Amino acid sequence: MLIGAHVSPAGGPANAVQRGVERGCRSIQFFNQSPRAWKPRVYSDEEVAAFHEAIGDSDVDSVLIHAVYLLNCASEDKEIRDKSLTALTAARQAGDALGAAGGVLHPGSALKGGGPVDKALTRAAETIAEALAESENCALHLEDTAGAGGTLGRSFEELASLIEQAGGGKRLGVCLDSCHLLASGYDIRTAAGLEASLERCDALVGLDRLGSLHLNDSQTPLGSNRDRHANLGDGELGEEGCMAFLSEPRFDGLPVVMETPGPDRSGTSAEEVRYAFELRERWLAARGI
Repeated sequence: MLIGAHVSPAGGPANAVQRGVERGCRSIQFFNQSPRAWKPRVYSDEEVAAFHEAIGDSDVDSVLIHAVYLLNCASEDKEIRDKSLTALTAARQAGDALGAAGGVLHPGSALKGGGPVDKALTRAAETIAEALAESENCALHLEDTAGAGGTLGRSFEELASLIEQAGGGKRLGVCLDSCHLLASGYDIRTAAGLEASLERCDALVGLDRLGSLHLNDSQTPLGSNRDRHANLGDGELGEEGCMAFLSEPRFDGLPVVMETPGPDRSGTSAEEVRYAFELRERWLAARGI
């Protein structure tokens, strides 16, 4: 399991690798542009070369590009949807250049876009399909959401609908977030609960589309529909839920990225990355694996 963290790419993507190394990460995730600005960030040939040199000399085995939260692929406002398409296309192209395992996207919101959810799903899928057509290799992982307001992807049914309407191509995958799953009503606090949820996911989406994972504990309880990340073991999942997530055999080989607040609220720390590895080893050792 490739456990890691969301890190800053300030100063260029090679610096994101270094920040991952400092935290003991096997995988890293970062925004390819400022999360507060629409203007896409295009990496120069020199930056791309420096990134590949840095990652080649590191223990980081997987990279994810996270599209910024400004995007709303479901918006009824054509200007917002056009900006979302431009930013998402840039993220896909950055993923191609850096050899990313995939890009992660929050599909959008019907509440912000207005109108019924089914029409919002169709608009989002059309935008996603356009962005995929503008890149060659980088997969797109649709992230499940906590379900607040009109956010899309709050259920496996909605994720399946997005994938189908976006063409169902092989580069369309999913990213499952442990905090979001719990908040949207999937009880993954135990290994048995996680298994039941994954069986539901397999039936509707297909676990062959599972491309990446986010490991975050949750400040809010099951079914709260509130996206509030907690540090590992400090929330509603607790150690047992986090250990079950980290030790699920169907997750082996996938990048597992933490987006936790961290002890000083500056993001996931090296200590928390080590703690995640320890939790996995404790669970496996207790079962003689």
